[in-house]
Amino acid sequence: MTEGVAPRRAALRILGAVSTGQPFEAALTKAVAPLGESDRRLAHELAAGVLRRRGDLDARLMPLARQGWGSVKPAIRDVLRIAAYQLTALDRIPAHAAVSTAVDLARDEAGDGAAKFVNAVLRNLGGRTAPPSLAFDPAGHLAAMHSHPEWLVSRWLSRYGHEETVRLLEWNNTRPTLVLQPARDDDDALAARFQAAGLPVTRAVLEAGWLSPARRPADVPGYDEGAFFVQDPAQALVIRFAAVTSDMTVYDAAAAPGGKSIGIGRTARRVLSGDLGRDRVKRLAQNLARAGSGREFAVVADAMHAPLIEADVVLLDAPCLGTGTLARHPDARWRVSAEGLARIVERQRALLRALADVVRPGGWLLYATCSLEPDENEMQVDAFLAEDRRFVRDPSLTVPATLLTPDGDLRLLPQRDGTDGAFAARLRRVA
Repeated sequence: MTEGVAPRRAALRILGAVSTGQPFEAALTKAVAPLGESDRRLAHELAAGVLRRRGDLDARLMPLARQGWGSVKPAIRDVLRIAAYQLTALDRIPAHAAVSTAVDLARDEAGDGAAKFVNAVLRNLGGRTAPPSLAFDPAGHLAAMHSHPEWLVSRWLSRYGHEETVRLLEWNNTRPTLVLQPARDDDDALAARFQAAGLPVTRAVLEAGWLSPARRPADVPGYDEGAFFVQDPAQALVIRFAAVTSDMTVYDAAAAPGGKSIGIGRTARRVLSGDLGRDRVKRLAQNLARAGSGREFAVVADAMHAPLIEADVVLLDAPCLGTGTLARHPDARWRVSAEGLARIVERQRALLRALADVVRPGGWLLYATCSLEPDENEMQVDAFLAEDRRFVRDPSLTVPATLLTPDGDLRLLPQRDGTDGAFAARLRRVA
């Protein structure tokens, strides 16, 4: 067996799990568990890179399958993609290593015939086929060049124009930075902890957190003590926008894995952190126990049937397409669809209706997503306010004004702000 097969095999397992609907992070955690640190990093790089550049890789490989790409078994397609990614994107990996490990994987998956097929394809791998013309099919051209679904690129072109859309597509094809937010430590204490350990102390964009001084959060001083938690600046700014005070009880209706509960719990009187799945709540409880203030309480609860009569603040971090986090979740771009957007908009609407009654008069309903799509964001809020006259927009002034829409909603755009995409609206119940 060729040296170096183990991380490639792990990457293959990750891609196979993702193709069945398993989230990338869950598939990654399971597949790399037996590996050493360097092999874990390589497996992560290969799987994430294939998912980010699948369109480009397939455009190079498809013409080389003489009986058609559809005749190639899914696992062998992934073997070819992993090798092609190494050959076209990773200069530090020798070509012979990429090819020989792919041949070994193909033999393991489907026998000698598959191994010979993979070897022949990779030996003939060259440039990609020409994408559609930018002048005549701009969405098709950009979708092919940057490996994104064409329907989504078309929406973004209509909204942002060509230059901004290209910047967004390029952002989605980069590896995001790991950002730490203060939890049981405040900002000063966290910076002092890093300095004492001789680690770099670098502020994240928009002064929202700290760049992690290590690849793995568990390797950063203070992890076990709950000094910090991992959260993108966009979500930290959503918490800042909420402006929860020390006299408020908060119901976080879809709380797992717990980042917003931990962030809000630093200032709230108490936080009831609910989620529906028992496994999700187990993880939520573990995160709260490690980094929470002790004022957060995890419960198994359906957001459609809140486990309390009223709260000062109800946070709905709504299920969404997640188009603001495609850089962080490289598999997600291949799961989103226009039909899925329509379905999830209806789900969001139902959740807003169900949770509105839980907000006490004078309290706030905070609606948030990690989506860029207006259907899930300002259009959803507008529709809710037109239907339920008890609520009005009540913008917070605790974030830079440049991040607010004309209506006062919080909107973060990756290509503009250097963060995940996010949206939040703060709605006060006046009656």
